[in-house]
Amino acid sequence: MKKLTGMILLSVVLIFILASEAWSIPAFARKYSISCKVCHNPFPRLKPYGDEFAGNGYVIKDKETPRYNIDTGDSTLSLLRELPIAIRFDGFLSFNNAHNKRLDFSAPYIIKLMSGGEIAKHISYYLYFIFTEGGEIAGLEDAFLMFNNLFKTNLGFFVGQFQVADPLFKRELRLTYEDYRIYGVKVGQARVDLTYDRGVMLTYGLPTGTDLTLEVVNGMGLDPVDDFGTFDNDKYKNFMLRVSQDLSPELRAGAFGYVGKERQDNVNDSLWMAGGDLTWSQPKFQFNAQYLYREDKNPYFLIAEAEKIQTQGGFAELLYFPHGDDSRWYTVALFNWVDSDQPDLDYTSAGLHYGYLLRRNVRATIEATYVFKSDLPKHLRFGLGLITGF
Repeated sequence: MKKLTGMILLSVVLIFILASEAWSIPAFARKYSISCKVCHNPFPRLKPYGDEFAGNGYVIKDKETPRYNIDTGDSTLSLLRELPIAIRFDGFLSFNNAHNKRLDFSAPYIIKLMSGGEIAKHISYYLYFIFTEGGEIAGLEDAFLMFNNLFKTNLGFFVGQFQVADPLFKRELRLTYEDYRIYGVKVGQARVDLTYDRGVMLTYGLPTGTDLTLEVVNGMGLDPVDDFGTFDNDKYKNFMLRVSQDLSPELRAGAFGYVGKERQDNVNDSLWMAGGDLTWSQPKFQFNAQYLYREDKNPYFLIAEAEKIQTQGGFAELLYFPHGDDSRWYTVALFNWVDSDQPDLDYTSAGLHYGYLLRRNVRATIEATYVFKSDLPKHLRFGLGLITGF
């Protein structure tokens, strides 16, 4: 135990030394010469202004001037003077008593290259490439074109690959190492979940504070092309509709439905999902909650007797910022729950996360999660982390 404590203390010191050397500004902050705190608190979590900035095509309204583009003499050609690029680095020192009960240096755990911005008026792009995630090249994940202000309305159109759950809660912008477990659940042999997929997304905002989102996706995740050069190897498309409403300046509620069908070996699985979400925000804290129910009629693609599987779950998350937007430190409590007719999907965990901003774009973290139920015995996961973007 003394040896473990000594190694943890040494690692904390190393993290602070390494982080004190970091001095860099991510792409959008660099472009507009603004602080990361304008959009993030802390990074990568978005504030309402950051959501508005992203929804506007990564453009600050009335601040796009010719100085950001090269004058080619062709009014129909838009070329950025500089390609906005940023890098995110995540590294951890972890301990998991369900495995080998030893410390593990997981650095780098994630290195991703990110780029995004305006191509032309009301046309933007965003993408990132993960060089390493858990020691493997994950490749291209988010990669889409965005068209906003269509027909001079609040209509937006996305095409490419994105996370299906993004209109609910954005997994990639969470502060914890522990994931939003329910979004990544795949039942039986089905490939459908609420993480990455390819398709289109339509968004529309009403003056009443109502937001509408419609997604049409392949339902195949990010599988590579088949022998015929197509990503979708069946004739079906899956649909998700979400409606959210501002109930007050502090409270927002939403509901969604997802229907789809998948075919493997000439056998179909029909599925549907439905759920609700809630966000309650105050200057010093935010509470997020998600519930989801899923039903698959034949996720093992059996020819004889189909086996219907029901799955439900969700998460509750509480974030605390003692000094609001000016906080250098923060805490997060996260509870995950999945209950399914497929026993190996069952999962229950509760965790606490503490983070401190050494710089606006350098975050040191401590996180402990106790897993009450999973395909492993009950266990504790503990980790120290260093996350930076530049």
